[in-house]
Order: sequence, then structure tokens, then C-alpha cells
Amino acid sequence: MKTKYKYTAKEAKKFNKYGIDLTVYGENYPPVNVVHVHVEEGHYEEFYDEKSAFIYYIIKGKGMYVLNDEKIIVEATNLLVIPAKTRIYYFGTMDMVLVVCPAFEEKNARHVRLVDKKENPYL
Repeated sequence: MKTKYKYTAKEAKKFNKYGIDLTVYGENYPPVNVVHVHVEEGHYEEFYDEKSAFIYYIIKGKGMYVLNDEKIIVEATNLLVIPAKTRIYYFGTMDMVLVVCPAFEEKNARHVRLVDKKENPYL
């Protein structure tokens, strides 16, 4: 079988989830997911993952992540490294690259709650 080296946005899976637009590259590559994330207001779901770390590189924009109830302000060129089992949600207008390692598996994701838009300090 020929090794695949290149993944394009055209062939990537695209969807919207709790206020964010996701483009998932190489979805069938188990060691890692690489995702383009675009957010206009916020990710309105608090969640955590039992096994995967989430690494966000902010390409442009600014916002606020809430990690285990700690508020962290981020802006373009910041790198945010979030270990497994850390509760996550965020607000702001940002474009980001997200690396999920090991690759995301729905069975390891845990929904905590839906986040009310009234909690968003940017609205």
C-alpha cells in the first residue's frame, strides 16, 4: 500500500460543533488528528477527554480558555497544551490549529455541560 503524505482541506471532514467550525485532516490516522478550528464566539460545550491531549496553536485572533475553571487569555502565536482529563471550553474569535494526540475517539470524550452564551465575556 502506498504511503499517504498529503492531506487537503477539500478531502477533510468538515462540521460545526457547539459553535466552532472544524476541518479534520487525516481522520483515519490513529496516532494524531490535525484540525483547523475557526471560532466566531465560543465553544459552548465544556468537555474533557480521558486519553488525548489537546494542543492549540492560535493562528489569529484572541480569546479566553477556561481549563478546570482557570481562565487563560490567549492571542495569535500562543501555544496552549492541555493534558488529558482537563475540562475545556473557550470564548473569542480565533483561527487555530489543533493537534489531538492520540487521535480523538468519541468513546473517550466526556460531556460536562452546555455553556450558556451569557458566560461569554466577549458578547
